[in-house]
Amino acid sequence: MAEKLSIINCQLSIIQTMAIGKKSALGRGLDALITMDDLTTGGSSSISEIELSKIAPNPDQPRTVFEEEALEELATSIRSLGVIQPITLKEIGPEKYMIISGERRYRASLKAGLERIPAYIKTAEDENVVEMALIENIQREDLNSIEIALAYQKLIDNYGLTQERLSERVGKKRATIANYLRLLKLPAEIQMGLKDKKIDMGHARALIPVDDPEVQLALYEQILADGLSVRTVEELVRTVHENTAPTDKKENKTASRQKLPEEYNMLKEHLSRFFKTKVQLTYNDKGKGKIAIPFASEEELERLIGLLDNLK
Repeated sequence: MAEKLSIINCQLSIIQTMAIGKKSALGRGLDALITMDDLTTGGSSSISEIELSKIAPNPDQPRTVFEEEALEELATSIRSLGVIQPITLKEIGPEKYMIISGERRYRASLKAGLERIPAYIKTAEDENVVEMALIENIQREDLNSIEIALAYQKLIDNYGLTQERLSERVGKKRATIANYLRLLKLPAEIQMGLKDKKIDMGHARALIPVDDPEVQLALYEQILADGLSVRTVEELVRTVHENTAPTDKKENKTASRQKLPEEYNMLKEHLSRFFKTKVQLTYNDKGKGKIAIPFASEEELERLIGLLDNLK
């Protein structure tokens, strides 16, 4: 038996090696099929063929987005080769099972028209199986940043974990976990942009130090409009902080009490749209103030100068 398993593993390694360097008709499906990163838990387990109709997804599954194209590729692979790597299930009732890991393979098997799927069955009582399923899924690199952040937050809320304890459980640095959790403080529109891969985590992290959600959203729109790099966004954020930092405590205290009239707000919004950057406008009770147009690079400055030249 051991010799047969060794031969099978050798054959799979050869198939995987041949797939590297060129895109086969199976696309990325083969890699997904032969992944060996299923969750290992304590207690006994067995492998069986389970009817798909008896399987239910894990309600605590961190991943909320399953790309249809990738699922179709995996379904094509399954039709051709079958499900090579079993999924892992938890028995939750008489002939009822919950997915611990392998939901993509489960969904693709449904698309492929399979009635049964090979699965490891978790038979030992394990109160932490849901927690372990969350942790296993967090380790997957194809989760987006918001899904990971929500999974971390769910573990903290459901199991009363501190960030320090959570870092031990998932094998991540505490600072890494804190960075993910901070993403949940961003406006919903930015979180959706991160989830939809309109921006990456570097952009989102650069926006976190900005206190004003309106400024965050304005910078986010500028990232989308101009394709700004993370470095440029970081410089813009520094510029915003410099322009809003108090230079004279008395003047700043007066200005903070002085609310901008509606026409000033309209002017500021109009200038921000025109220059495609967050224009800062401040004034004091004597009517004195300033307009600041931030830029983060020489290229950005040239763009602003070009707009001003056109006004002539």
